[in-house]
Amino acid sequence: MNVLTLKPENSIPVFYAGRSIFITGATGFMGKVLIEKLLRSCPDIQEIFLLMRPKKGISIDDRLRKMLATPFFDRIRKERPNFADKLIPVTGDVGAESLGLSPLERKVLVERVSIVFHVAANVRFDDSLKNATFVNTRSTRDICILGSQMKKLVALVHVSTSYSQADKPCVEEKIYPIDVDWKKTIKIAENVDDHVLRILTPKYMDSFPNTYTFTKRLAEQVVNDYSESIPSVIFRPSIVISTLYEPVEGWIDNFNGPVGMLVGGGKGLLRVIHLDTKIISDFIPVDVAIKAMLIAAWKRGLQTITRDPSVHVYNCCSAEVKAVSTSEVIEMGLKVNKEIPLEGVLWFPSVTITKNKTLFYFLMIIYHLLPAYFIDGLLKTTGKKPMLVRIQRKVYNAISSLEYFLMNVWKFKNKNFLDLLENLPPNDVADFGYAYFSLDISEYFRNCIIGAKKYLLGEKMENLEEAKIHYERMRWIDKIVKGWFIVFVSWLIFKIGAINYLFRIIQDILDIFQA
Repeated sequence: MNVLTLKPENSIPVFYAGRSIFITGATGFMGKVLIEKLLRSCPDIQEIFLLMRPKKGISIDDRLRKMLATPFFDRIRKERPNFADKLIPVTGDVGAESLGLSPLERKVLVERVSIVFHVAANVRFDDSLKNATFVNTRSTRDICILGSQMKKLVALVHVSTSYSQADKPCVEEKIYPIDVDWKKTIKIAENVDDHVLRILTPKYMDSFPNTYTFTKRLAEQVVNDYSESIPSVIFRPSIVISTLYEPVEGWIDNFNGPVGMLVGGGKGLLRVIHLDTKIISDFIPVDVAIKAMLIAAWKRGLQTITRDPSVHVYNCCSAEVKAVSTSEVIEMGLKVNKEIPLEGVLWFPSVTITKNKTLFYFLMIIYHLLPAYFIDGLLKTTGKKPMLVRIQRKVYNAISSLEYFLMNVWKFKNKNFLDLLENLPPNDVADFGYAYFSLDISEYFRNCIIGAKKYLLGEKMENLEEAKIHYERMRWIDKIVKGWFIVFVSWLIFKIGAINYLFRIIQDILDIFQA
């Protein structure tokens, strides 16, 4: 049977066919994968509106062209050469009130859009409460207001985070109440002085570890409050990392999460990390998360809000199925580095893991700061720009921002999420299915490192032999330095011991004369 003759409930591509879609966060990590998957697997969609803002003097049209020219879109460029024709950039800003939309563009969206994916977010853990509230909470309110006006809306998918419930050890797929009023929080962010707000922030957030998780938690309450008039989905991914298969293996465009640690360790920049080795690392491949998002919108869109007024909640997590600790991820990364080393490593890759915070600070000084100052000093003497101390500061800040998540553990219930991937129409299994239980973790992270080499660092696999030679060179340098260090310490101990022995002899002689 031809797919186009199927009913929407029996085919995901048919459900999306002829529909207009609105996406925020289109230029972000998940946004790019969402666009590519939609255009490749649902080719009969009408159009995709992308909320974008000019950046650094570059117009939204130029930003879109630049994004689509990247290697990530090579596959769809080959399979569907005219794919970009369905993408329509819309000037706006999630950080601005009412999304920064003009009346004309708002009218077009209200008249034509039937599915909304609110993906945009500020994921900085150290951001101010004001900015995080504007981007994560107020934008969600404005998306809901816009969605409630859309004449054809069948599904609004709000992308939250599993850690929006960071104050709970076990997180179920449901809406949790919160004592903080999101409306008041937006008013405070809009009216209270920045300096005063910074002072109040820790008290206001109470048990939440950072402004990101706090404002994403408030955003969920926004969606819940508007759900009486909007067919809503709350989608909570955990740590979203490199692609599993689609459109290519191992693609990533940021250093966040475990891939950033693998790159830092592989380059010899990350030498010590503060974490509990028993903590389970909950990650999800970005293409798996996007598939689930598209399925969730399809499932929500099949039921009218009068028939099903509930908010569909999905914890897009892996730990219930594929449990792996952060320390195991690091060990796998170092093992892969022997086979596929990164280019120009600054020191032989080796990471010391400690749960003791005092020891962590001490080792940071020994392994990170002192070598950084030494190398920067050498660079200065040769007339080159020092850089390592600055990089190590960034490494330290990145580790510090992750500390709460590396020292605490959560249990995420994800039955709804697993049901999405397992109960698919037969025609859609090939494009949207995922053999969740058969994932080879070691092979996956191997592809993550290869992807980081190619897409993050711009390294070519053709240069692998040179990288291996340099890796071996750094291994021998590491051995020599450690050997000399042991000799120096031994000599120092001997010297101290010899001096003490001499002092004892002198003291014995003095004692004899005094007697």
